[in-house]
Amino acid sequence: MVAHEYFHNWTGNRVTCRDWFQLSLKEGLTVFRDQEFGADTHSRAVTRIQSVRQLRIAQFPEDAGPMAHPIRPASYAEINNFYTATVYEKGAEVVRMIQTLIGRDAFRRGIDLYFQRHDGHAVTCEDFVAAMQDASGVALGQFRRWYARAGTPRLKATGQYDAAAKRYTLTLSQSLAPTAYEKRLQEAGIAIDEGPLHIPVAVGLVLPDGSDALAETTIVLSLTADTQSFVFDNIPATPVASLLRGFSAPVHLDFDQSDAELAHLMAYDSDACNRWEAGQRLATRILLAGIAAGGQGSSWIPETFIAAVDRVLDDGISHDAALAAEALILPAEQVLAEEMAGLGQSIDPEVIYLARLTLRRHLAARLRDKFETVWQALRPSEPYAPDGTQVGRRALRNVALGYLADSDAPYLNASVIPRLTAQLNDAGNMTDVIAALGTLANLDVTERTVALASFYARWQGEALVVDKWLQVQSTSRLPGTVMRVRELMGHAAFDIRNPNKVYALVRAFCAANPRHFHAADGSGYRLAADVILELQAMNPQVASRIARAFDRWRQYDDERQSHARAALERIRDCADLARDVAEVVGNALGK
Repeated sequence: MVAHEYFHNWTGNRVTCRDWFQLSLKEGLTVFRDQEFGADTHSRAVTRIQSVRQLRIAQFPEDAGPMAHPIRPASYAEINNFYTATVYEKGAEVVRMIQTLIGRDAFRRGIDLYFQRHDGHAVTCEDFVAAMQDASGVALGQFRRWYARAGTPRLKATGQYDAAAKRYTLTLSQSLAPTAYEKRLQEAGIAIDEGPLHIPVAVGLVLPDGSDALAETTIVLSLTADTQSFVFDNIPATPVASLLRGFSAPVHLDFDQSDAELAHLMAYDSDACNRWEAGQRLATRILLAGIAAGGQGSSWIPETFIAAVDRVLDDGISHDAALAAEALILPAEQVLAEEMAGLGQSIDPEVIYLARLTLRRHLAARLRDKFETVWQALRPSEPYAPDGTQVGRRALRNVALGYLADSDAPYLNASVIPRLTAQLNDAGNMTDVIAALGTLANLDVTERTVALASFYARWQGEALVVDKWLQVQSTSRLPGTVMRVRELMGHAAFDIRNPNKVYALVRAFCAANPRHFHAADGSGYRLAADVILELQAMNPQVASRIARAFDRWRQYDDERQSHARAALERIRDCADLARDVAEVVGNALGK
């Protein structure tokens, strides 16, 4: 956050936007700059993985919902509603794609040229792209469609290996279905440029022995047509294609790779982001099978996945703890929900939660000794420092402890709870303290109540720390969380006039606790509606952002839809409803 605001000195202040439609010119570009700063300061691979995870959790659903819009919308009812994940995070991805297409050196020349031309000016997105094109000599005319099109493209890939010719052929196809945004433009009589996008696809080919088949390791293909084929010669054996290395474009990838191929990429891909991505794709496939089984049993959990997680833990001890920590985080419930929606299935948040918890518990039971080894091996042996190595070790150690906390009750009570309470009370840094508190907040044990009370007593004078205290409770998986959020709204720590408090307690509940926000009895929806109605007169911007949690309500079962519609209609019918909220609710209801 500090880096982001500092970087606005140039991208946003000295060079600013000609009008509100260019908002992503400063916000998307500045997010890209702060991401690059984080990558240079810490771990480039981990920073990229965290950015991709956030994009999938927050921005992909936005692209599929009633408030979908491109990074430069053609119109708006209330500009405050466009301070969104699309403008910020997808805007950063569009900037990153330009860098991928023209190369880092040319991109730096383009940035220098952009500042040289426009210091002290108010400019447009075209001015930025023109500087990049002029500095690199790469034509970016077709690429500009990313600024005007809403939605997440689908990239379909097929590969074929000719052993006799030692040739691998990769065929790529792109598609982009109309979103709610295009439908609104059509109703307004505004033309849409529906031609294909210019998509950079970073590709590697991994051989059976784990080596890269390409001399350049990774090459960037430019997909500019609906369908294109690319031929690779002198490939000595059947490769496993590694596509979208570094997540080179914000797309959905449809590539029918086997479990064995994904496991091969997990083990050998030279691109760390794609090693993580292969694990996410494999875990998603397994969890979808678990969801189909109602989240019950364990027959849907393959031994190959357990072995792969075992290897990740070994690698975390010996090589890269930070990357291992990211690899052990299962796909988020929100991501799984979008996968179900993409398959045309009704979303069941309770079953999604149960399948994910079942997989965690199974891994905790099967790999308990290895998680214990990790926790012991990464015990702090030197004074605290905020450097990349220690950050990674703390991350992996806390992930391991979180898995151990999903063990059976005897082991949990005898071995894990004492460690959590000791870490909460004695850790010398807030990272470890909050990790322990967050884990305890998800456990139905007496120590949970004691921990929450003692933490607040100790830190009640630190507003930002108290925000963490509110958030771990609002995102708890335990029954009764809706009622607990209502109770906390009356606590001295909460003030509805303070946006940070509202974000920590209410928005976190709505956006990051899908199990309870989408409770079958509608209690989560009613809570959100109550807060929106109280808040909209005093802070309509914050109220409208909470209302965005209803964007995907039509993807759920009939009972949940009924409760969500009732909540939305109650908000809609409020006298003197703020325009910010009215736009979000109206679009959600389809009016």
